Amino acid sequence: MTEQTAGAYAKVNGLEMYYELHGDPQAPPLVLIHGGVLTIDLSFAALLPALAERHRVIAVELQGHGHTADTDRPITLPDLASDVVALLDELGVEQADFFGFSLGGLTALQIGVAHPERVGRLVLASTQYHQDGYYDEVRTPDWSSPRLPNEADFAQMTAAYARTAPVPEHFQDFLAKVSAAAQAPLAWTADDLTALAAPTLLVIGDQDFVRIEHAAEMLRLIPRARLAVLPDTTHMSLMTKADQLLPMVGDFLWG
Repeated sequence: MTEQTAGAYAKVNGLEMYYELHGDPQAPPLVLIHGGVLTIDLSFAALLPALAERHRVIAVELQGHGHTADTDRPITLPDLASDVVALLDELGVEQADFFGFSLGGLTALQIGVAHPERVGRLVLASTQYHQDGYYDEVRTPDWSSPRLPNEADFAQMTAAYARTAPVPEHFQDFLAKVSAAAQAPLAWTADDLTALAAPTLLVIGDQDFVRIEHAAEMLRLIPRARLAVLPDTTHMSLMTKADQLLPMVGDFLWG
């Protein structure tokens, strides 16, 4: 039996949070958390069908993203993590695996640190634990850098927001709000990573936002971690590399 919704909403923490269910409702749950200014589709379209063959996939759209309307609340990682955990409570899911990309990876890491009992395995794609984990041209944006989103990437984000957002004309305000959240200090310490209980797969591109040295430091700190670096891969292209991602993610989740 397969389960698929065109989309549903749950009332959590003052949000009308959008989510989708895919796959067998009796299969192990896997939560997908998209990147900043992205949607379920923009982050996971290339991966979701294969993941749903082995999981009950719960794909979420965070505060202000996609179909989930924004509120007056600032966007913070503790709140985003709390929203996802509250959604799992609504769905009766006590524990799940998590696959987060970029802002979604930060949210998944926050869940792993603050709610370890809710996490089976963690896949953290393009995720740092300290802001100095980003390259300088990302922290202080140099838009000539190939590491950063290009015009086509921004056009895709803008079109997705116009297509899905409850208030499409708020895109620039939303973009500024997400940018502020992305640049905010991260509260984690090395001790938080050494205490991380969940087996963790770290994935970055060799031309990603995240420095390879920083990802290697995370590999050293997290007790049960693996690290994959995809060649010729930027931040925005990482999640499109299904032919490379699916075998390693599948081996990690199912092996």
